[in-house]
Amino acid sequence: MASTSTLKSAALLDQMKLHLATDAGKELTKKINFVYQFNIAPKKIGINEEIFTVDLKKGEVIIGPCEGKPDATFSFKDEDFVKVATGKMNPQMAFMRGAMKIKGSLSAAQKFTPDIFPKPSKL
Repeated sequence: MASTSTLKSAALLDQMKLHLATDAGKELTKKINFVYQFNIAPKKIGINEEIFTVDLKKGEVIIGPCEGKPDATFSFKDEDFVKVATGKMNPQMAFMRGAMKIKGSLSAAQKFTPDIFPKPSKL
């Protein structure tokens, strides 16, 4: 997956894909049970975005928009997505600063936290 993308986020989402295949990942899908779409732009939200779907119902990460309607869609710049996913930026702060835009269910969006990502040290 990461080989076709220049985004740092793609590498993180690649790790997420592997994580979802583990027992911890399977627990995550049972706990969260939402489908998220990520529109990630290299420099500016809305321009040249790459779309990824993290399906926490089926436990998979795919490149491209999800089939049907996602529970929540997030838009990020690549570097901001990496900061939020690695816990270096608080998701609420990212949203308030305009570094993250959300469409769809806010209650679903609130379950998307840095905790769902595998920690790099465990890889």
